[in-house]
Amino acid sequence: MANRIVEAVEQAYLKKQVPQFAVGDTVDVATRIIEGEKERIQVFSGIVIARKGCGINETFTVRRIVNNEGVERIFPLHSPFIASISVDRSGRSRRAKLFYLRERTGKSARLTEKRREKAEEAPAEGAAGAAAPTETALAGSAG
Repeated sequence: MANRIVEAVEQAYLKKQVPQFAVGDTVDVATRIIEGEKERIQVFSGIVIARKGCGINETFTVRRIVNNEGVERIFPLHSPFIASISVDRSGRSRRAKLFYLRERTGKSARLTEKRREKAEEAPAEGAAGAAAPTETALAGSAG
C-alpha cells in the first residue's frame, strides 16, 4: 500500500515527454547550469552505455572521450535540470550495459549504426502501392 502512495506522489514529478533512446545510441544531453543569477545550457554528447532504474529513479550513463580521457556522466532521466535529449545516431547493441567500451579506444570503441530507414518506409510504400493500382484499375475500367 505504501508503494502506491509513493508512486502517486512521484507522478507529479515525472516528465510527460521522454525521448525514446536505448543503450548504444549517441545522444546530446542539454543540461541547465545555474551560475549565480545566470542560467545557461551546456551540451554533453556521447554514447549511452547504461540505463537503470524505473520511475523517478531512472538514470542513464553517457560516455565520451575528451583529450584521450574517458568521461562518464550519470543523468537522472526526469531531472528538471535536463533541458532536452536528442538522439544523433542509433547504435546496434547486443548488451544491456556497454561497460566493455571503457577498455576500448579508437575504431574498436565504435558501434555499428542501426538501419531503420527500410523498416519505416516499407509499410508506407506497401500501403500506398496497394492503393494506387486499385484506383487506376477502377479508373481504367470505368472510362
